[in-house]
Amino acid sequence: MRINFELLDIRAFLAIYDLRNFHLAAEAVGLSQPALSRRIQALEASLGAPLLERSRRGVSPTTIGRELEPLLRRVISDLESSILASGDMGPRQHGRITIASIPTAAIDFLPRVIDEFNHTYPNIRFRILDLSSNEGLEAVVSGEAEFGINMLGSTHPDILLTPLMIDPFVLVCRRDHPLAQHTTVSWAEVTEHRLIGVSRESGNRIVLDNALAQNKIQIRWTYEVNHVSTAMGMTDRGLGASILPLLAAPLESNQNITAVPIIEPKIARTIGLLQRRGAHLSTAARAFRDRLISKMA
Repeated sequence: MRINFELLDIRAFLAIYDLRNFHLAAEAVGLSQPALSRRIQALEASLGAPLLERSRRGVSPTTIGRELEPLLRRVISDLESSILASGDMGPRQHGRITIASIPTAAIDFLPRVIDEFNHTYPNIRFRILDLSSNEGLEAVVSGEAEFGINMLGSTHPDILLTPLMIDPFVLVCRRDHPLAQHTTVSWAEVTEHRLIGVSRESGNRIVLDNALAQNKIQIRWTYEVNHVSTAMGMTDRGLGASILPLLAAPLESNQNITAVPIIEPKIARTIGLLQRRGAHLSTAARAFRDRLISKMA
């Protein structure tokens, strides 16, 4: 098979992939609809496989189209970084960075670092894949994400793991909670109050439950929820206190909430950076990765 296609062919495919509509995609890339169709036909002919399925209900990617999408998006991102920056980051740098992050890091910490980064590089766009620990690992392995922020535990031969920080579990409560003014609290004190826990299927809950079992500590959860955002909403309402990793507590964005360290014993998870072995990061992705490391270390 001879690979012979143009960048505009890739942009045409990605526009349809995102918009799922030929007319809207044609407007997005500045082509007529017939010209867009010819671009897609040329790309499919060059790759030797159909990338899109057309039906009465619209257009959707084929299995091959879904598999190629992250790789073709990476081609565009890398070229934008190389051509516009010539290998060096500057304030006019363009590009897009795709990160696979566990949701607890994407709630408060990651947006703060992105905001700071965009003050220096306002033309850098971000795609955040807020995924579970296992899903985030797979996204990095497949190349869908350039790197990931994840709990360290699971390993993969194609992944490089860089430990960055120890993230302790804390009591997250309103400032009028009976334990809010304590410097630290013990698990015995915590279990005397109404507690909100996240789903038993979440990676954080698994880490917490295993550590509690090893230390013969039992917790009777008053409420159990699927998402940290739900736990925070119930905590803010005063229904109870949550036990969460410190990184998940939105302390800067919610002044009504505080976090109290829990000791005897102290339970924590390790957060790190995931990268695919031998993967080439775009200039923008390298700069943001380095910023993350400096903030998390």
